[in-house]
Amino acid sequence: MSLTPIGAPRQKITTASLREKKLRHEPITCLTAYDYAAARLIDEAGIDIVLVGDSLAMTMLGHENTLSVTVDEMLHHLKAVRRGVKNALLAVDMPFGAFHVNPEASVANAIRFVKEGGAEVVKIEGGEKRADLIRRVIDAEIPVAGHIGLTPQSVNAMGGYKVQGKSLNGIEQLMRDAVALDHAGVAFLVLEGIPREVAAMITQEVSTPTIGIGAGPECDGQVLVFHDLVNLSFHSPAKFVRHYGDVAAEITQAVQAFRADVAARQYPADAESYHLPKETAQALETVLERKRAVRR
Repeated sequence: MSLTPIGAPRQKITTASLREKKLRHEPITCLTAYDYAAARLIDEAGIDIVLVGDSLAMTMLGHENTLSVTVDEMLHHLKAVRRGVKNALLAVDMPFGAFHVNPEASVANAIRFVKEGGAEVVKIEGGEKRADLIRRVIDAEIPVAGHIGLTPQSVNAMGGYKVQGKSLNGIEQLMRDAVALDHAGVAFLVLEGIPREVAAMITQEVSTPTIGIGAGPECDGQVLVFHDLVNLSFHSPAKFVRHYGDVAAEITQAVQAFRADVAARQYPADAESYHLPKETAQALETVLERKRAVRR
């Protein structure tokens, strides 16, 4: 499969075009983004889906998990990403607490992400128990992405970040979750931290595109956290993470080189400094010479 060259004209990715990709067996790409610069680079590189993930709690805010990030914090980052994305489908996580109180408040929060932040899809974690809520949000004309398997917002209930669906009962529950969300009408379905064989079964069973993260290569697409992709996370990577660059090393090297140049008075150089116009410099020298003469 040939890729569209970077910088070449692209068609806008929509929820409909994602389904077309699934039907054509064209892999779907997805990355997280949390700021304008990363979002613009990711979008211009041709990624299909840009996700403002609640993982920003850890990558951008330094928290231990995703649970503490708020709707307002998510909106702040979503607005920045929106300015950098032109062609990708822009999705955002509904953070923990944003859809847990009651359906009315959940729909109101989803509407904020669309009206204030410019999101095109909101993502809600959880399986069949979220199906009715997802229908309510979709009825409000807001596309929803599902997320099943290892759902980080359930880390305390799960007893940690553990692979899901390793038993027959677990597999049956994942299949029920996937089918329920598919029938509810999700735009795509994130499968996280589940065995490859189970993800393949789900991908074959549902009509909506599946996006895997730690779920094997048979999914319709793959997503990674941007900071994991470029080695900008300050933790040991999960098994499924592949580093495609080492931005942390590049940043460290650049900062150390700057510090050394300033300490040695090698930055800024004369060529990096501004100068007075010739006439102004001559006039200033005349003034200074007169002051020196007075002091003498």
